[in-house]
Amino acid sequence: MKRILSLLILLFIGALNAQVQTPQPSPSATLKQVVGLTQFEVKYSRPSMNKRDIFGGLVPYDKLWRTGANTNTTISFDQDIYFNGEKVKTGTYSLYTKPGEKEWIVYLYSTTDNWGTPQEWDESKIVTETIVESKQLPTQTEAFTIEFNNFTKSSAHLILKWENTAVNIPIEVPTDEMVMKSIEKSMKNPKSADYFNVAVYFLETDRDINQARQWIDKAMELREDKPYWMLRQQSLIYAKSGFKNKAISLATQSLEAAKKAGNRDYVEMNKTSLKKWGAY
Repeated sequence: MKRILSLLILLFIGALNAQVQTPQPSPSATLKQVVGLTQFEVKYSRPSMNKRDIFGGLVPYDKLWRTGANTNTTISFDQDIYFNGEKVKTGTYSLYTKPGEKEWIVYLYSTTDNWGTPQEWDESKIVTETIVESKQLPTQTEAFTIEFNNFTKSSAHLILKWENTAVNIPIEVPTDEMVMKSIEKSMKNPKSADYFNVAVYFLETDRDINQARQWIDKAMELREDKPYWMLRQQSLIYAKSGFKNKAISLATQSLEAAKKAGNRDYVEMNKTSLKKWGAY
């Protein structure tokens, strides 16, 4: 009897260990992306066309879609954002869509534990609802794809693509607000790198250029060496604040230092600026 029981136990354990694993037809994917200083994460599944008609076929027009397959797609972000112009608080949301022939309705929905679409659609759980234009792609996208593109320091597009269709959802993030808070904190006990980064940010965002010039000078004073990339930014700041001769001198120094370092990009950038400023 004991032998039979032992044999049954061994057979049971063997059956558990012998469970076959096969690939999922719609594999799961996790997309992580930084836009400006804001962290995004999208979790979704990627069904394939498999010679099927997708929009208007497998995915009916004007019907709520989970925006993928299997469990519903979710999107998370760690700062408040603007989702096609609508402010949305930091958090995790379900991403639902209602595809149409010429435009889609896109929803961010507050509950995220739905399998597919909710059994009962609750209007009070819609965080934002927006309409975006659908566009035809020149080539087919076999597997449903979500990506970020068209980046600036404070914006990007969330793009949904499948078959010959794509929709772009504009997203704006509070980069400037975050940077200014960081500047306020770091400038209480600044180092050379802090002065440099703040000066360059003021240059690139068209802020007080005279203040930027003071900071870049301070950054250079605190260093024994004069790196070509810092001299380059210093020359740009001086040029923008109207000190062309000083800008030419700094760009020339940056050019020579870049040559010694073997950095062709900075050599060419400095040559272009020197020509623009009338050095030769």
